[in-house]
Amino acid sequence: MLCSMQELGLESKFLTDADKNGIHELPQDAKVGENPIKLLDLEDEVIDFELTANRGDLLSILGMAHEIGAIYDKPVKPMDVSYRENKEDINDTFKLKIATNNCSIFLSKKVKNVTIQESPAFIKNRLMASGIRPINNVVDISNYVMLETGQPLHFYDADALKGILEVRMANKDEELTTLDGIKRNLSSDDIVISDGTKAIGLAGVMGGLDTEIEETTKNIIIEAAIFDAVKVRYTSKKILRSEASSRFEKGLDPNRTYLAINRACHMLEQYANAEIVGGMAVYDTTNKEDKKIDITFQKITDILGLDIPKESILDAFRRLGFTYEVNQNTITVSVPTRRIDISIPEDLIEEVGRIYGVDNIEGILPVLPLKMGSYDKTTRQIRNKMVDLGLNETLSYILVNEKEAKQFMKDDQVETLKLLDPLTEERNTLRASILPSLYKIYEYNTARNVKDVSIFEIGKSFYKKGETYGEERKIAALLSGEYYFGITSKKVDFYVVKGIVEELLDYLGYAGRYSFFLPKETIEEFHPGQSAEINLNGENIGIIGKIHPKKAHNDVFAFEINLDTLLSKKTGKMKYKEISKYPVVKKDLSIVVKKETTNEEIQKQIKKSAGSLLVGIKVFDLYTGANIEKDKKSISYSLEFNASDRTLTDEEINKILEKIIADLEKGLTAELRK
Repeated sequence: MLCSMQELGLESKFLTDADKNGIHELPQDAKVGENPIKLLDLEDEVIDFELTANRGDLLSILGMAHEIGAIYDKPVKPMDVSYRENKEDINDTFKLKIATNNCSIFLSKKVKNVTIQESPAFIKNRLMASGIRPINNVVDISNYVMLETGQPLHFYDADALKGILEVRMANKDEELTTLDGIKRNLSSDDIVISDGTKAIGLAGVMGGLDTEIEETTKNIIIEAAIFDAVKVRYTSKKILRSEASSRFEKGLDPNRTYLAINRACHMLEQYANAEIVGGMAVYDTTNKEDKKIDITFQKITDILGLDIPKESILDAFRRLGFTYEVNQNTITVSVPTRRIDISIPEDLIEEVGRIYGVDNIEGILPVLPLKMGSYDKTTRQIRNKMVDLGLNETLSYILVNEKEAKQFMKDDQVETLKLLDPLTEERNTLRASILPSLYKIYEYNTARNVKDVSIFEIGKSFYKKGETYGEERKIAALLSGEYYFGITSKKVDFYVVKGIVEELLDYLGYAGRYSFFLPKETIEEFHPGQSAEINLNGENIGIIGKIHPKKAHNDVFAFEINLDTLLSKKTGKMKYKEISKYPVVKKDLSIVVKKETTNEEIQKQIKKSAGSLLVGIKVFDLYTGANIEKDKKSISYSLEFNASDRTLTDEEINKILEKIIADLEKGLTAELRK
């Protein structure tokens, strides 16, 4: 058959136009009938590993070789880094200048008279298997060495430089055209490589277009460096994630930096006919000594929960390539710099467990004294009570956008906590109230023609007061449409929501200790005429009211209570009394008071005057029409009297009513309505 490389199954991104559209010619010694994939040495198996974020050392063939060698107890073959140097010295014609602390090591070598051509088949095939597109032998060698050693390299056209490479922070709004041909605007947080006058590369991310390797390139400057991992990560997220940046972000071994640059010289000599200039330009502030960590045999066995023989522990360190010294029961382990993830004794214990074999650790039941738990069940009780009251629980994100984070809060409370590195702008701020989350759920339901909404959530909110950061537990609820309780339903209004709050507070043991006040400060999202602060023992614990018509076109009511503040108020033991066998006496009372006199003041006075025989009080009418002075109002109350040991007489009830009326006239200048 006559086939192009694309028709043989190679990915399009690895192929040239000729490979896609033209017929690929096989060598003359190719036997008819054989598999062309096998002949082209493309019949290879690729193993895709999922690595944990802390194992940056495994982002290389050499690192993976050390890992597999430890598992199978096989030695790692040394890498050939030999090459010949001429009698010149790079330091005579080339200089390094490091003008930032965000570069800890920078090495440069110079090679001359390279031959730019197609890479050998094994290099191209291995690059493609790793997801990298072959370009030419020089560029491919830089990528190949990075995959081998884990150390990113960058090659500059030496003739396009001015005999200097400078590492510095970018100037604000400095421009750089990267290898992909895109002009980038940089910030002062970006590390750049400069030729002494202008930026020619973005450190750790991508090189510049001005000094790229071209078909006419003859002389090359090799860069092998380590840059600040955090700076590289922020720059790469802003501009471009690359194979190089992913390795810089996780940290690099300074010893591998020397290995990589020497390996690159070896391969350029072998496959690009390069002449290696003598010497190396070096800037190095790194510590390349092994880390020494002390640990005891006892701690290893205690943490793993397994009695591992001492010989097996020491053998695990040997297989990992860690040298050690034993002093009685203490081991001093020398960890090579390639394992930057190991820094504390617990890391060594994890390594022993891995190499010894997790499957060898037997599961046993813990043997320890048991005691009664102290888990606070109050939150669960509140949740069950709200469900019993007919509301549905929701679970929403604690992250909202910055605009929503300012809603349902007083002006002096609005100090948003914005994430430094949010995944999306819609989830960039920690919420200070649960109500914005509930309102979004309400909008989601009404958009799908769900008219009756009764939801609540118990969750965390977050705040910043000055330099103090904290979090609080809150409960919030939102209701609209019809409120269903059992088999009955009622249109949601302020008093339905108020009744739910009262039922919850009574259930928790705060009966008689809470009250509702007009808000001292208005909250923009609440209706000023239908909202109130919830007060307990003189302290504000929450807000209740109707969502402002500017925000919600339908009648929507909500409340929010700070559970931390609420539950910090101690409750006494619940007292129960027998239901009275005697009839309840009901009396109605209508009085005229000044308009500014509140219902709470009137009820407080009535309860004080009536004493313990008053068991119920309820407003059933408010009148401000004709026959009432403009600055006054008429309120009618239904009063219930009862005694647990006798039937009350008319004479007793009348005396109580007379006292109530007299005290109202004296204390509140009230008048009995005629």
